[in-house]
Amino acid sequence: MSTQPKPDYVDEELSEQAVHDYLAAHPDFFERNARLLGSLHLPHSSGGTVSLVERQVSMLRQKDLKRERQLKELISVARANDLLAAKIHELALQLMAAGGLHATVKALEEAMRSGFGADQAVLVIFGDPESFTDIDIGRFFRVVARKDAALKPFETFLDGSSARCGQIRDSQREVLFRDDAEEIGSAALVPIGKGAEIGFLAVGSVDSDRFHPGMSIDFLTRLGELIASALKRY
Repeated sequence: MSTQPKPDYVDEELSEQAVHDYLAAHPDFFERNARLLGSLHLPHSSGGTVSLVERQVSMLRQKDLKRERQLKELISVARANDLLAAKIHELALQLMAAGGLHATVKALEEAMRSGFGADQAVLVIFGDPESFTDIDIGRFFRVVARKDAALKPFETFLDGSSARCGQIRDSQREVLFRDDAEEIGSAALVPIGKGAEIGFLAVGSVDSDRFHPGMSIDFLTRLGELIASALKRY
C-alpha cells in the first residue's frame, strides 16, 4: 500500500458550500469539463431524472416566459398611459374652446362620463351656492361653502395637497354620491387648486379595486391642475 501523502488539494470532506463557492468563482468550469456536465443528472418533479443541461434549458425557458409576461405588462401599461394622455389632451382642447363657466363645467362632465368612463363623478366648488344658480349640470356640479359642516369627513384630505385613491368612508360616499353611494366601491379625490382652494373632483367606481392607495396619482394630479387652470378664468 502506498504511503505517499495525498495532494494538499484533495479534500475527502469537501463541503457543499465549498463546491458552490468554487463553481461561482469559475463559471466556465463546465465548459472546460463538458463530459462531466453531460453525465450529471438531477431529480425531476415528475419522478424521473434530467440532465443538468436539460434542467438549465428548462430554467432559461421559465425565465423567458416570465420576462415575456413582464414585457406584455409594460406594453399594456404604456398603451394605457398613451390613451390617458390622449384623453387629457382632448379635454384640454375642449376646455380652451369653452366659452364661460357653464360650458367649461359641461365639458368636464361629458369628459368624466364618456371620455374617462367614470361610473360617478362630482365636481365640488367652494363658494356661495346662490352665486351659481345659472349652472345646471345635474348632480355633477355642486357648490358648497368651504366651512360647510357637510365637508367635515373630508378635513384630512382637504388639509393635504395630493390626490387620494381607495375605498372611502361611508360618510364621504353619502355626501358625494347620495342615492348612489352604496354602489361605489372605490373613489379618487382630486384637489382643484393649491390646497384645494377652488374645490375638488370626486370620481367613483363600482369596482372596489379600480382606485387603490398603491396606484400612481400622476394622471390625477395633472387632471386637477388642468381643471384648476380652466376654472380660474371665471
